[in-house]
Amino acid sequence: MSGRSGSPAEPMHGAEAVVLVGGRGTRLRPLTLSAPKPMLPTAGLPFLTHLLSRIRAAGITHVVLGTSYQAEVFAEYFGDGSGMGLDLEYVVEQEPLDTAGALRNVGDRLSEPDVVVFNGDILSGVDLPGLMHTHRANAADVTLHLVKVDDPRRFGCVPTDDEGRVTAFLEKTDDPPVDQVNAGCYVFRRSVIESIPADRPVSVERETFPGLLASGARLQGHVDASYWLDLGTPAAFVRGSADLVRGVVPSDALPEEPAEALMLDGARVAEGASVTAGSTIGQDCVVESGARIEASTLFDRAHVAANAVVERSVVGVDAHIGEGAVVRGAVIADGAHVGSECELLDGARVWPGVRLPAGGVRFSHDC
Repeated sequence: MSGRSGSPAEPMHGAEAVVLVGGRGTRLRPLTLSAPKPMLPTAGLPFLTHLLSRIRAAGITHVVLGTSYQAEVFAEYFGDGSGMGLDLEYVVEQEPLDTAGALRNVGDRLSEPDVVVFNGDILSGVDLPGLMHTHRANAADVTLHLVKVDDPRRFGCVPTDDEGRVTAFLEKTDDPPVDQVNAGCYVFRRSVIESIPADRPVSVERETFPGLLASGARLQGHVDASYWLDLGTPAAFVRGSADLVRGVVPSDALPEEPAEALMLDGARVAEGASVTAGSTIGQDCVVESGARIEASTLFDRAHVAANAVVERSVVGVDAHIGEGAVVRGAVIADGAHVGSECELLDGARVWPGVRLPAGGVRFSHDC
């Protein structure tokens, strides 16, 4: 934790939450053709369920979802939130407004002094009461969760001073001065949200935060090395799901205790098949003898034939992996069919309904 020390993290009284889930998830296509990214099955549940469960466990009950793409899917699944002990509201973004614009768009639904804001595609182990304590102990206008990463060159960096105050927002560079980056989770004073321009796109990192710094507002960093993963790519998605299954990252929504594999209702895994490394086998899936599933996610009713290998991959609803096929680091969309002895290499994506021929054909691209 950065900034002045104080008492242990207090409960999240006087706080509510906003989760921004309006993105189209283009980097995860073709998976997001049928569902928004936060609703993709992750360790047996829509990803957003895991995030909402952590928000509830931290003591926050009022949550506003800022939606856009396939907005109706969220309300159909979660309803008013009472099933999770939450009071959920939904605000639909008619046109893309960027992060700060989307936050301003939900402003009239907020009433508490402090608002915890989440990007809806981040899997994180941040201590939420600890984040709030940093915010209040430093009387901050905005507090940013900043995470230390091994390779900050891939991100814009956020330096802080000796008291943990944010001093700048830097673009990507080959020689970053610090290893801490914006983790996509913030605490805002509600009055700051109300000051964001309405009804137009506003970038939080390019406009809102630099403007606050220039005005002398206090932007505080809460710096840690907690688990953090942007689920925006297929590789990250399967890793995040596997880490949830194995208990590497916390979730109060997991249907079972952490384990090497998660088998959902009706899944049939034959003797002699191997399912490991945090794999999820969806409802009514079939995994035949000799097949090996490693660090992968099989959506409902997927079928993996005898002696096939599926590693670090996603296999969609009703998809079929043929006998002896090898699928590594690939996405097999809903209803697709991979022929026997086919080999799909890292980055290959098979689109909905496509049927790949049998006979040892190798693919390393979109099909």
